Amino acid sequence: MTAVNALELRDLRAGYDKATVLWDLTLDVPTGSIAALLGPNGAGKTTLMRTIAGLLRPSAGSVTLAGTDVTRASPHKRAQHGLCMVPEGRGIFRNLSVQENLRIQAPPWVPEADAVEKAIKAFPVLGRRGRQAAGSLSGGEQQMLAMARAFMADWKVVLLDEVSIGLAPRIVDEIYDAVRGLAGSDVALLIVEQYVGRVLGLADVVFLLDHGAATYSGPASGVDEERLTAGYFGESPAGVP
Repeated sequence: MTAVNALELRDLRAGYDKATVLWDLTLDVPTGSIAALLGPNGAGKTTLMRTIAGLLRPSAGSVTLAGTDVTRASPHKRAQHGLCMVPEGRGIFRNLSVQENLRIQAPPWVPEADAVEKAIKAFPVLGRRGRQAAGSLSGGEQQMLAMARAFMADWKVVLLDEVSIGLAPRIVDEIYDAVRGLAGSDVALLIVEQYVGRVLGLADVVFLLDHGAATYSGPASGVDEERLTAGYFGESPAGVP
């Protein structure tokens, strides 16, 4: 019996108003895998993540989550089907306490106490800061709070968009320790990351985007420095059409 991919994109086309950003993109993220989504600024990475999450409606193509077509589903319906997105920018409620933020992030189908406990197990510092206003946390602690939702339920796919941006190396280490723990379950991770070497050390598969099209889609072992550099500068490596 053929295993169902956690996430399948078929001939996906999307953008903003009349400007198309993604062009007929076809990608597969296997169940339980870590996929790195890489490419230069403007390649379409965040647009792709927003389209997968349902924040943008594609003009063509399909999005399938664990065998279910969710192309026309709303973001909250996609969440119910097992999709979690941690967007760039630390989406937290700064005036609320850490505990209140955690309670808001808890999926309605998971007992609140269980969801909060899972988040604190992933990031123990959040338990020690429970009564503190989220806006008074350090940048790293705010990012941990934003990432907490990824640990609160048994998701099928988690999208992580630049979760280490602007953080000190020591905090990035802590974030990636938590990501490794999350990757130990059956969840599939799709990660956009500025620290390319860091995510390549974890990734099973790599998707390299340029101008909204995939210039490479395959195992991480197949991405060498020449191909990666060429991808970021919009050039083809020697011998690659």
